[in-house]
Amino acid sequence: MDDVDGVTRLHLLAVPLALALLFFAASLTPSLVPRSAIFQGVLGGLVGAIGYVIGRILAALWHFLGLPQAEGRSLAFMRFGVLAVPAGLAIWCLALVTPWQDSVRAAVGMEPVTAGHPVVIVVLAVIVFLVLLLLGRAVARLFRWLRRRFFPFMPRRVANGAAALLAALLVLIVTRDGMIDTLFGAADSSYATAAGFFEADLPAPSDPLVPGGPGSLLDWGALGAQGRQFVTRGPTQEEIAAFLGRPAKRPLRIYAGLETAPSAEARAALALAELERVGGFERANLVVTMPTGTGWLDEGSHAPLEYLAEGDVATVVVQYSYLTSPLTLIFETQRGLEQSDALTQAVLDRWRAMDPATRPRLFLHGLSLGAWASMYSVDLLDMVSDPVDGALWAGPPFPSELWRRAVARRDAGSPYVLPVIADGRTARFTNQLVVPGTEGWGAMRIVWLQYASDGVVFFEPASTWRRPVWMAEPPAHDVSPELRWMPVVTLFQLALDMAIATSVPDGYGHNYIARDYIPAWQALLDPAGWTEEDVLRLQRKCTLGLGMGCDPRPE
Repeated sequence: MDDVDGVTRLHLLAVPLALALLFFAASLTPSLVPRSAIFQGVLGGLVGAIGYVIGRILAALWHFLGLPQAEGRSLAFMRFGVLAVPAGLAIWCLALVTPWQDSVRAAVGMEPVTAGHPVVIVVLAVIVFLVLLLLGRAVARLFRWLRRRFFPFMPRRVANGAAALLAALLVLIVTRDGMIDTLFGAADSSYATAAGFFEADLPAPSDPLVPGGPGSLLDWGALGAQGRQFVTRGPTQEEIAAFLGRPAKRPLRIYAGLETAPSAEARAALALAELERVGGFERANLVVTMPTGTGWLDEGSHAPLEYLAEGDVATVVVQYSYLTSPLTLIFETQRGLEQSDALTQAVLDRWRAMDPATRPRLFLHGLSLGAWASMYSVDLLDMVSDPVDGALWAGPPFPSELWRRAVARRDAGSPYVLPVIADGRTARFTNQLVVPGTEGWGAMRIVWLQYASDGVVFFEPASTWRRPVWMAEPPAHDVSPELRWMPVVTLFQLALDMAIATSVPDGYGHNYIARDYIPAWQALLDPAGWTEEDVLRLQRKCTLGLGMGCDPRPE
């Protein structure tokens, strides 16, 4: 190899390693959710590898364009300068990573990190970086092997382009359309099988008002574990009456599992028929709820709703997947949207055929992916003449179009994480501290419940190249004041925040709890006879555990 090639090789090592160190240092800065040493190490190794790849591309481009190359002592000085600054910055950030993470943990009520945090981060980051480097070299070998096969048949540059395109296509097929699709298809199938076994010892109900019981149109086994739990949990008529000190009605819960019927429309039709059978349209309140990806429903939302409605409520749900919400969002995007559209439209058609003076109030509800699917079913033009009474959407995922449009229309001066829209006449936002209130509503009431520390809500794809709007505002009470935007790196930090959004204590991140659902439901229902003390009693009665709902024990 001649001198110029040797110089080039040194360039290709210095610049990528410098960027890898810079990206690693930036990854140590805090974001929305506390990161354990393991997650931080994996993140650091990943973004370090991305910085290395960017550096390789820049160095190769420099060489391709024939720009000047350093030689001799200049090269040695350049290598020292290029690597010394990022290395020093990485060491400085490692020294600060513990107080940075403690600032995030303090914002969400967690204990400080343990000793040895930085050491674990460095070890894991190096391991992840080297593994990714080896995988990258394997892809590079594939590219070189392919282009050698093309050289006899086409010009060199065309062969390079064709080999790069074919190598990228092969990697995509193996990962996205081959390995990943196969794995998640198998996962969905295994979850479906498991759903038939979990809670299998729970006997079919003898109550005809419970789905799967005598006279039910829904098979008990086809409800799945999540459905069986949902329809058999919740406060009883007697418990609600005891809490209120006056008579109450019995809440109705209808749940059609994914195995109930082969299509979204058929499942919606069965759920509607079951709702009719048990007298759901005779209740004062009717709630169409979309579950999360696994079919799970937060008891912390539904139990308080049934207390506030004094039992005079029917809730109808249809399952659309067995995968967790993040996996469903990526790999089964249309399933939830199609099911929500089918169920909502079926209920809407039946509801609108009733006398407006006697029909129940109709509300839409969903948490996380369920909120996204529920919002998708809302046709604003269709709502103009005969709107539903309201909606409560908690933890709306960032792609939710209706949510994004609402936030974009916020009143001047209102924060991105807690907007005010048209003085709150139609839509209001709430969190752990803000109560939406019951006064000043228009014909339709929409409440979004969202925590500022929830990466599922505030992930921003454009953070690769620009600072998210909410990062330019004063941090919310549950967000570290040390949070800063970093090009490229912030994207991966927020992606990790989204992936581990439930790893924080209840009432933060993506862990929505009964205490905060209660004021939201009160704003929608505006229940007669409920005093502020009654609401406080209900909040005290409800536990703080995600999904634990309300404590059924007597006060």
